[in-house]
Amino acid sequence: MMPGSGNFLSTLHEAAAERLGSVFLREPNGDEITYGVMFDRAARLARVLHDHGVAPGDRVVVQVAKSPDAVALYLACLHAGAVQVPLNPAFTAEELEYFIGDADPALVVLDSTATGRVEIGELVSAADRAEPLALVDRSGDDLATLLYTSGTTGQPKGASLSHANLWHNAHALHEVWRFGPSDHLLHTLPLFHVHGLFVALHCAMLSAIPVTFLRKFDADQVIAALPTATVLMGVPTHYNRLLDDPRFDRELTADVRLFTCGSAPLRDAVFEQFTARTGHHICERYGMSEAGIMTSNPYDGDRIAGTVGFALRDVEIRICDDTGNELPAGQTGIVEVRGPHLFRGYWQRPQATAAATRDDGWFVSGDVGSVDLEGRVTLQGRSGDMIISGGENIYPKEIEIVLDDVDGVVESAVIGVPHPDFGEAVVAVLVVETGPGSTGFADQGVDDALAERLARFKHPKRRLVVDALPRNAMGKVQKSALRDRYASLFATS
Repeated sequence: MMPGSGNFLSTLHEAAAERLGSVFLREPNGDEITYGVMFDRAARLARVLHDHGVAPGDRVVVQVAKSPDAVALYLACLHAGAVQVPLNPAFTAEELEYFIGDADPALVVLDSTATGRVEIGELVSAADRAEPLALVDRSGDDLATLLYTSGTTGQPKGASLSHANLWHNAHALHEVWRFGPSDHLLHTLPLFHVHGLFVALHCAMLSAIPVTFLRKFDADQVIAALPTATVLMGVPTHYNRLLDDPRFDRELTADVRLFTCGSAPLRDAVFEQFTARTGHHICERYGMSEAGIMTSNPYDGDRIAGTVGFALRDVEIRICDDTGNELPAGQTGIVEVRGPHLFRGYWQRPQATAAATRDDGWFVSGDVGSVDLEGRVTLQGRSGDMIISGGENIYPKEIEIVLDDVDGVVESAVIGVPHPDFGEAVVAVLVVETGPGSTGFADQGVDDALAERLARFKHPKRRLVVDALPRNAMGKVQKSALRDRYASLFATS
């Protein structure tokens, strides 16, 4: 249960009560902000929000670049009892209008001035002259944020997360990853997503530890900051870039106790290369906007490449068929999840919420995976990515694992596209090594690997080589974009 006020910010206040003079955010240029200064700034910004007509429960759309002011604005929204709606700064004006229309906010905060909008610099300047607002009490069931899903199947939907949702997930992660007062987090993630805004910051704030705060991922800045860090949270692209740098080695990472990875699958080869280079095993975990983080590989014990570990405290995971019947251990099906971290539903979409939630509270994630006898979860991809070719169900992840192990293949994405005979055809889109020092890529190597490891019906009917796979801002491969691009590959004239 949440202690005291239902406002999650009260928990963060309590965690830092004895360390208000300690550094919270430290930037590479040496600028520092203490916990006390940050909380005071948030209270003053909350007053400014109130003066702009923001009432408890009102939505505040925030589309700003990563900065300490952006952190203060997030905390100010909590402080004022408002519901922050963080958006990717890369969204276009047209995309922004969709989110504004859907969220119906009382205030829109941008980096630049626009008609009917407020610039974040204007709010911060006003906060310097404002009186702090008293912390607005909220119940645990009150909404704290709307996180819009990626919209891979239709228009984006706002996942409604409550103060209690944030509290439960933050404490479960803080516990499983063993954060303590001697830690130092290296923060390289954006602030418009679960990973950077909640997972990273909440874990740090519950121990009131310093955070080296990078505005964006920069390999030189990461390498410069690693000697003082104990925890780094990243996405696969970050670890790929670090491994490309010869300075990234065992000595540099000697004092780091935990590297976590999420938001996109980590290739087994990268996992193994990382261990060989540093001696560390990356800790993969599994999460989504609707549920925060649900599983993690263990802090102590085996971290197995390609798996996402075990359910967190108070989280239930099961694997079901399409009708909701639970499947035995080891069988592949749809991942369903239940627990106090689970969102309150999709904003103003009761039908979508009902379609994704069973009567007994289980959320149908749309992810395909399995759970072994020990409870360890392995993911196979999204159910929407499953390919039905000639009546056979084919999971792209299984094929991608084989392709990624072939010499000369950097990474792969397997998709299904329309086929006049089979209904759907399996297509492999490959990024391959080129240039000096490459091991070389040969079609024969792919043929041999597929023949040895996969049934014939799973073999791609076409293989395409591209310079890079399309990705969203969190590094996830956008298979929907690939399906659109190659939809007419087998079209008959």
